[in-house]
Amino acid sequence: MLPEVFSGKKILLGVTGGIAAYKACLLVRELKKSGAEVHVIMTSSAAEFVAPLTFSALSGNPVIINIFPENQKSGSSLGTWHIDLALEADLMIIAPATVNTIAKITYGIADNALTVLFSAMRSPVLICPAADMDMYNSPASTENLDTLERRGYYILPAEAGELASGLKGVGRLPETEKILEAAASVLMGYKKDLTGTKLTITAGPSYEDIDPVRFIGNRSTGLMGYSIAKAAWLRGAEVELISGPSVYTPYPELKFTKVRSALEMQKALIESSGRTEITIMAAAVADFRPAVVSDKKIKKESSAGSIALTENPDLIASIQKQGKTIVGFALETDNEEANALKKLSKKGLDMIVLNSLNDAGSGFEVPTNAVTVFTSDGGKKEIGRTSKFEVANRLLDQIMDYRKSYGKS
Repeated sequence: MLPEVFSGKKILLGVTGGIAAYKACLLVRELKKSGAEVHVIMTSSAAEFVAPLTFSALSGNPVIINIFPENQKSGSSLGTWHIDLALEADLMIIAPATVNTIAKITYGIADNALTVLFSAMRSPVLICPAADMDMYNSPASTENLDTLERRGYYILPAEAGELASGLKGVGRLPETEKILEAAASVLMGYKKDLTGTKLTITAGPSYEDIDPVRFIGNRSTGLMGYSIAKAAWLRGAEVELISGPSVYTPYPELKFTKVRSALEMQKALIESSGRTEITIMAAAVADFRPAVVSDKKIKKESSAGSIALTENPDLIASIQKQGKTIVGFALETDNEEANALKKLSKKGLDMIVLNSLNDAGSGFEVPTNAVTVFTSDGGKKEIGRTSKFEVANRLLDQIMDYRKSYGKS
C-alpha cells in the first residue's frame, strides 16, 4: 500500500483477454484503497474472463469495452471519451497485456477501445505482459516488447512459474504488490535509470541462537532493506539481497541469500560485495552473540540466570571498500547526529543513513521512515517522513549523485 503516491491520482487500467485478467480485480481494489480514481477499459476478449460489472463495482466507475455504443438509433452522446480520459490520466496500466494487444500497440493499430485510448495517451504507461511461455518468448513478442521499451514505455517483465497450460516457464503476470510498486515507481518519475548498476543490500535482523528454542534478536522487520532492493531492481539494477529472518518476500529476479546469524551474514556479504560496486548495509545486525550455544533447551533450574556473550565481527570491516560505494545505517535513540557521524568516520563509509526512534513513524515495525543522509564529504540531506519505498528511491538518487560527483558512474 502506497497511499501517498496514488492518492488523488487518476489511473486507467487496461485489461486484455488472458486468464490472468482475474488478477486485475485485486489491482483495482488496492488502487482504490490507496486513494486512486480508477477507470477500467477492457477488450471484448477480457470480458470473456471477467464480467465488466465486477470491475465497475470495484472501481465505482463505468467500464469501457466498445468504441461505439451498441445502438445509435436514439442518438449518441459518447463524444471524444478516449481523448478526455487520456488527457486527464496520471498513469495507464495494461495488466495483463496479451501478445495480441502488445503487437497492436507496437504498430499503432487502434481497433478497439483500449488500443484507441493507448494511442492518445500523454501520461506514462506501465505494460505488464502475460502469456504462455512459448507465446511470451516468441521472436515477435520479444521484439515488440523491446520496441515499446525503447519508446519509453515501462515494461514489467512476466515471471517464471506454473502457467495455466500446466507448463512451467516465463509468462506469469507478477503479483499485485509488485505491479503496484512498479506503478508507484513510474508515477514518481523513475525509469530504468540504474541499468548496469550492481548492488548488494543487507536487510532484516540477525538472530543469535541461545539454544534450540531461544535467541537474541531485535525488532527489525527488514522492510527498509527490501524496499531498497525492490526499488533498485524496478529501476533496472542487478540486486543481491542478503536477509535475516523476515516476513517479506523478495522479487524472484533478485539473487537472494537467506541467513540467520551475523556470522552467516558476514560470509554472504564478503562473497556478494566482491561482485557489486554498491553495498547498502540496511540490516540490523546484533553486536553480540552467546559465547556458547546449547544443543538442548536450557532449563530455568539449571541456569545461573546469565548468558555469556561474545562480540560479533564488524561486517563493514569485512568487505573490500576500495573502488566501491559503501552505505551504512544508524538507528539511534540519543545524540543521533553525533553518533551517526562517528560511525561514518570510524567505519570508513561513503554515506550513512540516520533514523531516530524518537521520530514518530520512523524506525522498526512501521511502513514509513524519516532519515538524514550524511556523506563523507560533509554533505547532509534530509528525507522527510514518507513510505519506506519512497525513502528507498530518494536514497538511491542520493547514492547515484554521490557516485557521479566522484566519477564512479
